[in-house]
Formats: sequence, structure tokens, C-alpha cells
Amino acid sequence: MYEEYYGFVQPPFSLTPDPRFLYRSESHDVALQQVWQAIRRKEGFIVLTGDIGTGKTTLCRTLLEQFDQTTFTALILNPFLSVEELLREVLLSFGVVSKDALKSGRLATASKHELIRTLHDFLLSLVPLHGSAVLIIDEAQHLSTDVLEEIRILSNLETNDQKLLQIVIVGQLNLLELLHKAELRQLDQRISIRCSLKALTREEVEAYVTHRLWVARGSTSVSFTPKAFDLVHAVSGGVPRVINLICDRALMVACEAQTSRITEEQVVAAVGQIGLEVPRGKVRGERSAAATRSSTRGLLLALLLVLMAGGGAFFYFLGNPVELFGAAPLPASRRAPARPLPAPIAAVSVPAGPPEIGPPPAIAGSFSILIGTFDTARQVAQLETALRAQRLPVYFLDVVIGPGDLRRRVLIGRYPTSEDADAVRQTLGSAMNDARVIPGDIERRRLVP
Repeated sequence: MYEEYYGFVQPPFSLTPDPRFLYRSESHDVALQQVWQAIRRKEGFIVLTGDIGTGKTTLCRTLLEQFDQTTFTALILNPFLSVEELLREVLLSFGVVSKDALKSGRLATASKHELIRTLHDFLLSLVPLHGSAVLIIDEAQHLSTDVLEEIRILSNLETNDQKLLQIVIVGQLNLLELLHKAELRQLDQRISIRCSLKALTREEVEAYVTHRLWVARGSTSVSFTPKAFDLVHAVSGGVPRVINLICDRALMVACEAQTSRITEEQVVAAVGQIGLEVPRGKVRGERSAAATRSSTRGLLLALLLVLMAGGGAFFYFLGNPVELFGAAPLPASRRAPARPLPAPIAAVSVPAGPPEIGPPPAIAGSFSILIGTFDTARQVAQLETALRAQRLPVYFLDVVIGPGDLRRRVLIGRYPTSEDADAVRQTLGSAMNDARVIPGDIERRRLVP
């Protein structure tokens, strides 16, 4: 197995929705922030959509990990439930009842009204404790109309000044069409936030793959060539699930060849193994169908002109006559001077900017605390655990130091003044003596690790 060969501590391209592997592209980061802010503001009803394989479930699990102990959460993964079954699953996930109580207790035969009343009583009990409850339903495009209408009723559970239950429904793009139906108009009108996940761009695909390799091993011994990244993006269309499939097989192929440099050839082999097709013209040295047709038409047109002229003719290429069909050569006096080919443009290497990994919105004049820049996932995980235990606003930036060298910057912030940031820095203790305050406008620069 290639994991052992390359020394990965876990498979980098597993299809399981592990929050540690979430790469926050522009659309993923916007969606996560919008959902989080709507929940914090207790807006009630939120819809998250995205095409198949864009990372909706992974984002949901990432969202669940951000809540503190005062927030009760329920994640429903099975949409094929009746109204009563859904209510029982919600009560079970919130910890209101146990599995045994649902199987043999009074709630096993309780009516819908009794189940809703039990849920309502639980939600009301959270108010004096300043607690909250969040319900997330995945694959919501499969929910029946009756269940969606019941979800609308649940969203009405509220006090005079706040919603008691925040509901996030997550589904594929056709979920929006479902919500636009006339019988669901009341539900559609209650949606406060609608956000959508998009496929990754070519630059985001490179950052996504590099990020997953870094998390899986905390090292950068495995890398993809630029041409390999081009092909991964072209075949996958920027869909994370397909990217995982391609890269997983490409690592298998590279392992057999005992190389840590993944090239275009390995990606082509991987694409063939999983039954996908490489778009024409995307592999080096292969001409696209359109280019082939264009050159063929040009050649046929040139031959047609020669035949119409009676056979003896010259075809001018870059200002110089080329003899066709045995025509006599032109005299030197009629020949155009040779035109030199354009000199090749010198390649300029421009370092790519660091892919953004979940920083808070930029505020002019703000300050952050730079804890450090690390090249192992274990160090970052330990730091994150320690800082979050102190309820500090931790965020990360992935910095490309050089080709195949990705490191993670750990920061706290942002703060309105340097004095505010320094006051927090002084509370970190001697274990973080190297932490320093930096302006927000330089946090993406390549600071000394």
C-alpha cells in the first residue's frame, strides 16, 4: 500500500468526510462563515446546497466541531424518515432520550404531538442556561413534502425574542427547486440564508491536493507537477470527491514506479483505472480535435487553390515560397527575405500566494498574534487544542515556502489595536514565548518561520 511506502499516517485522499482535511476554498469559506454567523444570530432556517461531491457533508462535520459545550447538536444523515422517525432521531441526538427508551419506553409509541412537546420542553429548558440547539439534516433533497412541512413547524418553536432551534438543511442543487414548489412556499419564505458550494478552480485544486498531503503526513516528500495538476483539474472539473479518486490512484501508480514526483503520465494511468476519460487536447503532445480539424481544412483549401490554378503554384509560408506539385522554383530576385521566428519569451516564476485557510474577514488596521509556522500536522493539532481550550480565536494560513513545501501558520485574532493583541499574547504563558503581534496586512507574507 502506498501509505506505508510514502510514510503517510493516514490515507490523504480518503472519501470519508473528515473535518481535518477540509480545504476552505473561497466558496467553502464563505459558506462556512455565513452558516456560522446565521446560527450565532439565531436566524432559524438556513439552506446549504452544492453539486455532488463538493464537500457538503465534510463542511457540516467541520461546523459541528466549532460549537462549544453550551450548544446541543443533531446531525441527521438519513433523509428517508417519516415525521415521527425524524422527531425520535432528533430527540436521541440531542440526548433527551436513550435508545432503550425509544425502543421500549413510552416514546416508542408516542404520537407526533407528544414528541414535539417533549422537544419543545427540552428547548425551553436551555433558555435560562443560555444554551442553544442546532439541527443539521444532510441529503435534504430526498426529504418528503410532509417532513419538510414538519421542519417548518419546528422552526416556529420560539420565545418572544429568539428562535429555540436553528435548522440547517443541506442538499444537492435540486433542493432549491424542491423548496420553490407551491406547497412549500411557507417554508421557502422562512429561509434566512442560502449559500452554495462551488467546484474548485485550477489554483484551488493545487492548494487542495497539497493541503491533504500535508495533513496526512505533515511532510512534503510527495508532490505533483504543474502538468499533473492541470490534468487533475481538467478531468475532475474541480469536484473534490473526483479529485480524491484520481489522486489516490495516481499515488498507487507512482508507488509502483517508486517515485514521489507525480507526473502527467501517472494521472493519465489513474484516470483510466477509475473509468474516466481525459479530455482531448489536455495531454502534452496531443492536439485537440478542433485544432486537428482546423489544420486539415487549411491544407485542403491550399490544395484546392493549387488545383484551380492549374498545378504549378507556390504556397507562401512565413513570407517564403514553398514549391507545390513540381512548380519551377522562383528566381532569387523574387524571393522574400527570410523572416526570423519570434524569440521565445523567458519564463518568469511568480510565487503563488498562500491558500487561505479560514481567516476571519480582513479589517483595515487590525492586528493578530502569530504563534508560529509549522511543517508537521501533529504540532498544529496540539497547539490548536491548547488554544481552543482557552477559548481563543484561532485561525490558520497555509504558506507555500517553495515548490512542494507547504507549511501552516497558526494565528490568533484579529484585534483592533496592537495593545489589545499584546495583552492577549502576555496571557499565553512561557510555552509560547516566540509568539508576536503582527499587523493584519502582513500575515500572508513569508515571515521567518
